[in-house]
Amino acid sequence: MLDSCYIAWKYISFNKIRTATLVACVTLISFLPLSLQLLLDESERQLMSRAVSTPLVVGAKGSSLDLVMNTLYFDDEVPELITMEASEQVMETDLALPIPVYVRFYARGHPIVGTTLDYFDFRGLKVAEGRSLAVLGDCVVGAVVAEKLDLKPGSSIVSSPENLFDLAGVYPLKMKVVGVFEKSHTSDDLAVFIDMKTAWVIQGLGHGHEDVTILTDPTLVLKRTQSNVAATAKLYHFTEITEKNIATFHFHGKLTSYPVTAVIAVPYDTKSGTILRGRYLAREERHQIVKPEEVIDGLLQNIFRIKTMLDGVISVVALATVLAIILVFALSLRLRQREIQTIFKLGCRRMTIVRLLSAEIIIIVLISAILCGAMVFLVSQYSNELVRLLIIR
Repeated sequence: MLDSCYIAWKYISFNKIRTATLVACVTLISFLPLSLQLLLDESERQLMSRAVSTPLVVGAKGSSLDLVMNTLYFDDEVPELITMEASEQVMETDLALPIPVYVRFYARGHPIVGTTLDYFDFRGLKVAEGRSLAVLGDCVVGAVVAEKLDLKPGSSIVSSPENLFDLAGVYPLKMKVVGVFEKSHTSDDLAVFIDMKTAWVIQGLGHGHEDVTILTDPTLVLKRTQSNVAATAKLYHFTEITEKNIATFHFHGKLTSYPVTAVIAVPYDTKSGTILRGRYLAREERHQIVKPEEVIDGLLQNIFRIKTMLDGVISVVALATVLAIILVFALSLRLRQREIQTIFKLGCRRMTIVRLLSAEIIIIVLISAILCGAMVFLVSQYSNELVRLLIIR
């Protein structure tokens, strides 16, 4: 058998293009279903683990999937905004701890998450370097963000404008990085965290500017009275919060009317959670309350339906590939009649031909198996990142 393998190896190494084509076909048809299953298993693990750990989410009525994906995985589909009043309503029920979340803006391609310190305790996020949020303009970045952008305590990062033609005059905000979280292997690693007021400053709802009461430039003052000074649009707004200008930052109106994308509600017990869900069933209720586990489970059911269809397609392609390989070997036999006749003239039997062809097939399958195993190993090693990039983002 070793002699047959040696001759078969010499033959397939001489016919490089034919061998490479066969190896590629066998490798791909084996790799596709295995890698697809790995990615689906990892996506299910990531999606469900975060959904199960998040009891309830309150948001505007509409797409529950957009609401959950934005709140849990910081997806770029922003749901209809609600106000901080929704958080106050949850607090007043005394049934759950409300954690407001505002996920709308980005900094160098990474989502900016406006929230409260309760969020860090809820997710179990621990600061690896620096400190947590303390004052307006601070931000704490996830481990992956810090690694990709080379950020550390003392660095700074600038928020990105929502569009290039922002007529509302909302300026990008330069934020100071005060800490870096430990790696949690969740979507939190990919985010930049700020407090709610800093998020509202980015939106332009809060701002700081020169003290209008001491202005001497007449082009900056629109109207001055004993009780009030009105400034013109020429008045400069700060785009960085520092120790010198932090006292000038202020907000107009009630903070309960300021926007958030969702409120994570953490019930104190199972009974409290059930009662809280019942309070959002009225038709006149402006908000909806969803259980992320149920929403993500429905999403996964759709994904697995698609997988079943893909498995069917892959099976048909696999069958076609196998038939094509059989055809290649059948044609190869016809083209190698002179070689076979020479083998017979040397006194070899028909089983020798069978052993030679079997050795060729075994070598091709072994090479394909090694390549397939290496590719599947790479997918398994980077499945976490691939799922975030291709499915969760």
